[in-house]
This record gives sequence, C-alpha cells and structure tokens, in this order.
Amino acid sequence: MIKGSTNIVALIGHPVEHSFSPPMHNRAFEKLNMDYAYVAFDVEPANLKSAIEGAKALNIKGFNVTIPHKISVMEFLDEIDEVASLIGAVNTIDFKNMKGYNTDGIGAVKAIEEVTSIKDKNVVIAGAGGASRAISFYIAKYGADTMTILNRNPLKAQNLASDVSNSGLIGEVKSDSISEINAYLADADILIDTTPVGMHPNVDDEPIATSQNMHEDLVVFDAVYNPNETVLLKEAIKAGAKPVYGIKMLLYQGAESFKIWTGRDAPVDEMEMALRKTLNLE
Repeated sequence: MIKGSTNIVALIGHPVEHSFSPPMHNRAFEKLNMDYAYVAFDVEPANLKSAIEGAKALNIKGFNVTIPHKISVMEFLDEIDEVASLIGAVNTIDFKNMKGYNTDGIGAVKAIEEVTSIKDKNVVIAGAGGASRAISFYIAKYGADTMTILNRNPLKAQNLASDVSNSGLIGEVKSDSISEINAYLADADILIDTTPVGMHPNVDDEPIATSQNMHEDLVVFDAVYNPNETVLLKEAIKAGAKPVYGIKMLLYQGAESFKIWTGRDAPVDEMEMALRKTLNLE
C-alpha cells in the first residue's frame, strides 16, 4: 500500500511502457515488507536534466536508466562507479550520493556464474554495442583468461577490444568478424550473444552459430529474453551445451540495483517468479 512515507524508485527511459522492471521490484518490496514502490517514467531526451533535478527535489531514492539516457545521464551525476566509467554508460543511479553504476554486466556475469565460473575461461562475445561493452568489462574483471569480440563491423569489435585491453583488467583480447565465429567456438568455454538476433518478433532468425559447431562443454548465454528460448539457445540445447537464459541477466541486474538502493539483498526467487509471470513463462 502506498502511504505518505513510501520511498519511490523508478525507471527512466523513452519508451518505458514495455518494461518488466516494475513487477519484479514491487514483488521484492512486498516480500520484504519494505515501504517502497517502483514506477516507470517516460522521459524525453530534452527533459533529462530537469527529470534528474526534479527527482532530487522529490526525494526519489533511485533510478534505473534505460535507452536512450544511459550515456547522457552521466553528466548530471556527482560520482561514477569505476566499471561504469570504463563502460561509459550508467543504468542505475543512487540518489544518496548521486552516484551512477552499471549493473548490466554484473547481471550477465551472475547469470553465467550460476552454471560456470568465468575465471580462466576463454570467452567469445558476439556483438560490440552497448550490452557487449557492459558485459565485456565485467567478464574481464571476473578473471577470464582470453576474450574474443566478434561483430558484423570488425572495426567496432576492434575498438571495443582495445578499450577492454587498455583497462588492464585482462591480458588478451582479440577481435574479428562475426562471420568467422565457427573458427573460435572449438576452443571457447563460454559464448555470449549480445546481438538482437532472434529477438521477438524475429524469432525465426538464422542463429549466429549452429549446434554442429558447438561442443558439450560450451556454456551459451543469450542476452535476449523475449522469447525465453531463442534460436541460439535451441541450437545449444541440441548440441548438449549448457544454455543460460537472458531472463537471468535481467533478474540479476535488477537484484544488484535493489541492493544499491536499499542496502539489502534482493529476494531473487520472488523477483524471478514475478518476471516469469510477466513474460508468461509460468
């Protein structure tokens, strides 16, 4: 129940009406009996500065930030977490100290670490956009041995690879065209797909890799969560490889934001139930 004392946290983006975050966070607050509510605000780019100032004035406790504000919001913050500043994008703001964080990468890492440790692994990452950038730095931070970034535009992959390499978090970072993916899968321990291939409504896209090029010890993570079982994960299952679902990244990045705002561990199981219900996966 919303009262005069209720703390507000929110998502800002444009558009936001399809977000799965409000049901997930509100279930968590309900479960822990916390006087919080999570809402979504559609904020046009021209209004971003006034939205941040207004939120401060209204004593809003925290924001999640989605497209198109993840980069531009940084100029209105007092402090940026170290990995978020390497990534160059923020998806969580804590209004206590006006500090920005990026929990996308940690969401992916925790999803993968449910199945395998990242330390000393050979990781192949498809895509070189914002999601890939967030995930790459965290994969490096968590001790991967080697990383190969593949993209349709090899120059973009090369630029991201050199940024990750320059961070000093990891030794070897290679890059190549995504058309060469099969050459890298034999030695890979983990394949991460950050491309939109297979995302609703294009559920019948050609997957970036097929089962005949995967091996049984491969862990395959797809950042797309709608549909839950993407064309790539179907191939992974066919190959006997281990699938990691995009919904888990959404879940763990949300749990990380929850902890940043409240200082408490999120009830991950409850949040996952709410997500599954919203995505009709029950």
